[in-house]
Amino acid sequence: MTWLDPEPFLRGVAWRDAKGRPMRADPDDLARLPWDTAERAGLPIGVRLEFAAGGASAVEIRYRAEVPDPTEHMGALAHTFALWTEGRRVHETAVAPAEEAVAVLRLPPGGGPFTVHPPQDRSPRILALRGVGGTLAPVPRGPRWLVHGDSITEGWWSTRPAHAWPAVAGRALGLETVNLGYAGAARGELATAEQLASLPADALTLAFGTNCWSGVPSSAPLLYETTRAFLTLLRQGHPRTPLLLLSPLPRPEAEHTPNALGATLSALREAMEAAARERVTGGDSHLHVLSGRTLLTPEDLADGLHPNDGGHEKVARAVTEALGPHL
Repeated sequence: MTWLDPEPFLRGVAWRDAKGRPMRADPDDLARLPWDTAERAGLPIGVRLEFAAGGASAVEIRYRAEVPDPTEHMGALAHTFALWTEGRRVHETAVAPAEEAVAVLRLPPGGGPFTVHPPQDRSPRILALRGVGGTLAPVPRGPRWLVHGDSITEGWWSTRPAHAWPAVAGRALGLETVNLGYAGAARGELATAEQLASLPADALTLAFGTNCWSGVPSSAPLLYETTRAFLTLLRQGHPRTPLLLLSPLPRPEAEHTPNALGATLSALREAMEAAARERVTGGDSHLHVLSGRTLLTPEDLADGLHPNDGGHEKVARAVTEALGPHL
């Protein structure tokens, strides 16, 4: 069995660095980004393998990852690879983190198409793959969907990468999701808007704003102007691409609590939505607004901020309904 180059099988890759590793921000433009954004951009969130199988009973995936220090908290957690087909998980396998290892996933009959979601921690990099007892072939790419946001978009508190709302909505819409969520960041950085404008895209979604209440606080007027500027720069690269702005999801502690600049999350949400709707009124008929205000209940939040799997499913359903008719 010959090892295959993973490149034709990889999906969800935005950029690559000088060593060929997937990056979720432009590696030639990191100096203009906050350090936390640049750090999160090095993790292959949402990168996956998609293929069809001809008679193969299993797929072997050779990969390399950072080896944790034995004393590191949770360092012994295994790397889990998940196999999906027809919108459901059919097999998982766990491999101990190693400088180089091989994960083996059994393939059910039928030939696919299949998606393998690798682990996302320890910066794993897929080196090669091959079929056991048969052949593997890459499947056609779907329309490319860029999704920018914060830790919620990145998928925090979902129990598997495939359960994060961008992954769920991407499956439902038949899109190639490119996850550009940056935990702790995504505060409307204009350099990010320019980077998004430079990437090919068939659909776009913006889902930032929560970290503008805490972290680096913003006032409502400031976020209004930031959103206007972000949309202007993004539209320079994608003037007519379907674009959905999802305003911040509910965060009970922040909804009516002023931040350091006196803004509640409710006020920040209203400012973002007002900036987007003003642009729609001005003629941007391909821009659509989905308010996050009522999408979730406190029971859908795992920690008062991040959705649990059920919450991610609800967000995915709302995004699918809002974006789908405009693709």
